[in-house]
Amino acid sequence: MTVATPFRGRITQRRVLRSEWLKITTIRSTYITGALTVVVMIALAIVTCWGQADHYASMPPDLKDRWDPASWSEIGFSFAQLSTGVLGVLTVTGEYSSGMIRATFGAVPKRWPVLEAKAAVFGIAAFVLNVVACLGAFYAGQAMLAGKHIGTTLLSPGVAREVFGTALYVTLAGLFGMALGALVRSTPGGISCLMGIITIMPLIARGLPDNWYNAIAPYLPSNAGTDITRLYHTPHTLYPWPGMGLFALYVAGTFAVAVVLLKRRDA
Repeated sequence: MTVATPFRGRITQRRVLRSEWLKITTIRSTYITGALTVVVMIALAIVTCWGQADHYASMPPDLKDRWDPASWSEIGFSFAQLSTGVLGVLTVTGEYSSGMIRATFGAVPKRWPVLEAKAAVFGIAAFVLNVVACLGAFYAGQAMLAGKHIGTTLLSPGVAREVFGTALYVTLAGLFGMALGALVRSTPGGISCLMGIITIMPLIARGLPDNWYNAIAPYLPSNAGTDITRLYHTPHTLYPWPGMGLFALYVAGTFAVAVVLLKRRDA
């Protein structure tokens, strides 16, 4: 009689990545959130661009001079950043709430490879999903503008940067949510932190005196990151890639703090 022996293979980063891939692809919320993101972005692009096509003739000349049809197509990124960010939070905190994190850290005692694998798998999946959503929204929106001949193409100057930059920003927002989830280890806490930083902080800043607002607002995480979603540069904002770089630093810094705490705290 042959007695089965437990598998005692060496823990490698490839195996950790495969484990995290299985986790994210077997959770129903991943598919629901992804489908909802794509559908809402395309629907908002259609409705918004249809409305803008009707209003374009009555717009003042200065607005026509800075007409940005691609930005109107990507108007749904405000929803996408929140849905992807919440999914990023759940990717980490879901294991804490279920208790599965103990088994995960038991298999990978160093812990950092787990968070690294989660970020890599989630980041790739989120970017692919958001590229699909942004391209779908772009073409759907431009179809609404084509009848009035006020649309654009992906090959026009700056448009590809807007579309793919929007997908990159939303992906980083999702990774930001993941890092915050790893920090607070609580789904409500992680989502609250994400909402506060991404949406509430810019609103609070608007209540400041103009000189304070102009000095602070460009460097807030979401304000810096969303500079890449616009074709034209406006006063008191960062240029697209420096703004994206600053937002990436916020995300990386949050992950760095999360890693330090991950090593010090109990599961």
